[in-house]
Amino acid sequence: MILITLFRMIGCKLEGSSHLRKKRLKSLLLPCALFKVRVGALVLSLLLVGGCSTLGPDVESPEVAWLDSWESDLNQQLGYTSTQAQLDLEFWWRSFDDSILNELIELAEAGNPNLRIAGLRIIESRAVLGIALSQRYPQVQQVSGSSSYVDQRFEGGDDQNFRQYQSGGNFGWEGDFWGRFQRGIESADAAFFASVANQRDLQVLLHTQMATSYYAYRTSELRIQIAQANAKIQKRSFEITEHLFKSGQDSELDLQQAKTQYLATLSSIPDLETTAQQTLNALCLLLGRAPGDLPEMGDPLEALPEVDPRVLADAPAMLLMRRPDVRSAAWQIAAQSPQVGIAEAQLYPSISLFGSIGFAGNSLSGNRDTWTLGIGPSFTWNVFDHGSIRNNIRIQDLRLQQAIESFQNVVLQAAQEIDNAAISVTNTRAKQVPLGQSVIAAKRSLELANTNYREGYADFQRVLDGQRSVASQTEAELINAGQQITALISLYGALGGGWSETSVEDLIPESTRASMEARSDWGELLREPLPASPESIETNVEK
Repeated sequence: MILITLFRMIGCKLEGSSHLRKKRLKSLLLPCALFKVRVGALVLSLLLVGGCSTLGPDVESPEVAWLDSWESDLNQQLGYTSTQAQLDLEFWWRSFDDSILNELIELAEAGNPNLRIAGLRIIESRAVLGIALSQRYPQVQQVSGSSSYVDQRFEGGDDQNFRQYQSGGNFGWEGDFWGRFQRGIESADAAFFASVANQRDLQVLLHTQMATSYYAYRTSELRIQIAQANAKIQKRSFEITEHLFKSGQDSELDLQQAKTQYLATLSSIPDLETTAQQTLNALCLLLGRAPGDLPEMGDPLEALPEVDPRVLADAPAMLLMRRPDVRSAAWQIAAQSPQVGIAEAQLYPSISLFGSIGFAGNSLSGNRDTWTLGIGPSFTWNVFDHGSIRNNIRIQDLRLQQAIESFQNVVLQAAQEIDNAAISVTNTRAKQVPLGQSVIAAKRSLELANTNYREGYADFQRVLDGQRSVASQTEAELINAGQQITALISLYGALGGGWSETSVEDLIPESTRASMEARSDWGELLREPLPASPESIETNVEK
């Protein structure tokens, strides 16, 4: 009621915003004396009463219309029921029962530069939130002072020299009548939790990249082993045909075919070694190390593990909404929504309580020092903005809608990743059994071809065909096993698995924190525990 009375007194009503400029102009044409008396009295009352309104839309959790009807039904697709054992997605890589992988992931969590940068951004957003919270208190708190020596010389008179000095203080406290400062706090609060979600999303990405690169390296090493074994067999065949040719018992055709197959297999090994080394370099990068060997890798020639694609019994839609990138997109909406209210607050006057105290004097005899004290309300109002405020409101609202659309797109991409990964896991599992059987059949075929060739019932071409078949099918089985592991890793990542609550001590290494504290005064910002992320995107700042 006080705000409405104020606007009526100065000729501007709250309703009818389309005629706001005309009403502002009308307020300026009121008699000056009456204007000052009314505004002065009411502004002081308002400062004592406190804020009354918060402009702009309130933060709301975004909705996805199709989630209720979307059914990926991963458990059924993967051949599992809800009664089977559940796997904790937080540490999904432990299901591979690989101590080397577990160690590498721990090292990556401690040494990955991108993860440390994400931790620093959490601290940065925490400091930004501190700036927003400081706006609740007097915004102007300044102390000033000066001292100077004055030497005055007068023509035909006595010269004078003296010192003059002054000191004083100013303070100003703008009332948050339109909720501008509160909206700023809400925006900074949401941005802080968005930075936390981004760090968790990077955890998910780091763990999936580490596991994928690790098993890609293991697969490359095993492929090299298979190629070397095949080359050894083919070299033996080449030597036999060469001996038979030189003794006149075999044709040159058999010799050249055996030589071609042996050299082709031999030439494939350098490419596989290149791939293996490049994958190893990628692992070094994830660990925050320079390219080179990894002593922790151990023996890479062990067989790849058999995967067990268990998933949580929760509905995929529920898992989707828990993904850190989806949470981050939701927090981006929460951070942008208050910006609309901040922009709308520029339409109305800023009402403040200002005060000052001062002391001035000089060293001249007979002069008296002076003290001044002043206090009173003031206001500023952007009356003629030529549409800039209105357009800024539109810009902020457009950015809010863009954040909403971006959230919807992130959810759609998440659903696509889950379905794609589930399909890949299912099909690679279905492919692995016949591939294993084909390897057995190819090896048996090669045995028969060798026997028939030695006994003279088949030519050497059957042996070469058998060798090629064994080599190709063995490699195909290995590649599919690697793809099955990669698909399962992608599924865990698509479900948002692989992140955990991180303490403030784990965000930044102790050595880095010590270096930062040596440069600047951080107070408790680098060590105070982080607040828990709320389930809703609505901010938890005290209103």
